[in-house]
Amino acid sequence: MPERQQDRKLDRLVDLLVENAMVVLSGTKIASELRVPHSTLGEWMDRLRDLGVEVRGFPGSGYQMVRLPDIPTAGAVRSHLSGSRFGTRIQHSFSIDSTMSEGARLAAKGAPEGTLVVAEEQTAGRGRFGRHWHSERASGLYCTLVLRPSVAPSMAPVLTLLAGVSVAEAIQEASQTAVDLRWPNDVLINEKKCAGILVEMTAEPLRISHVLIGIGINVNHVLIPAELAEEATSLRLQAGRAFSRLELLISVLKRLEYYYNRFLDHGAAGIIARFEEISSYARGRRVQVTDGGSAVSGMTEGLTPEGILLVRREDGKLEKVLSGQVRPA
Repeated sequence: MPERQQDRKLDRLVDLLVENAMVVLSGTKIASELRVPHSTLGEWMDRLRDLGVEVRGFPGSGYQMVRLPDIPTAGAVRSHLSGSRFGTRIQHSFSIDSTMSEGARLAAKGAPEGTLVVAEEQTAGRGRFGRHWHSERASGLYCTLVLRPSVAPSMAPVLTLLAGVSVAEAIQEASQTAVDLRWPNDVLINEKKCAGILVEMTAEPLRISHVLIGIGINVNHVLIPAELAEEATSLRLQAGRAFSRLELLISVLKRLEYYYNRFLDHGAAGIIARFEEISSYARGRRVQVTDGGSAVSGMTEGLTPEGILLVRREDGKLEKVLSGQVRPA
């Protein structure tokens, strides 16, 4: 069975178990509903258990959900996004190379604005500068949103800030923890990165074809790889408790839609102002910006109308930072 088809059936299996959570659902009925051989159910239940889904098997009777799972299946996400432009097409995968790569494939085939790709695990997740994004299975949120904004390509950097604001607000509301934004795409708690944004654009000189907004959030990770531990963290490590990934995703998407509509209707000024309100890095922070082999040090002086960071160098020159890695100086 093709992997994409199997993902859809696994999604439906989760939804079936949730819909019948109070009863033992017969294996025969499940197999009939999913149109799969009864012999595959044991293997699929084991796969769900590996993702933390508590399913109890009753020999000769069937299966019962022990506790509602925290899996953002397409059906679960769509049920919370009635009337939203971001609920038009949702693809949930249990394992994928990268939600950005899949989003790019779908966008190239004409996927409508609001198409969402979300995965339990990425085998080749990526961040800025081609870096690998650690994607622990069933612990984080890994998703990509396809947008087709009618704005000039020069305004695309604002979409990174817009996504950062949306993610920061959602995390702060869920965790009741102070959240910071480090230009252009890092979401921080206590100076450690808990989420990142990756925006990729396909455009002609005067028109955007599509934009991919990739979001990775470390939600319920209990261990961070040693090479990342000094700079990265998770919501669970910071707050000392687990969080609902589904609820957090819905909160992020609702904020994304609000700020996206605001951007399309009223321009970038409100988005940039909100980013500067949240970010301690945007203004009055001494930083060093590295980009390849070059480095610029100085004091940040806010953002341009296009979302570009301004840094006052030691020699007094005001530098426009188009890209690079920002760190405290």
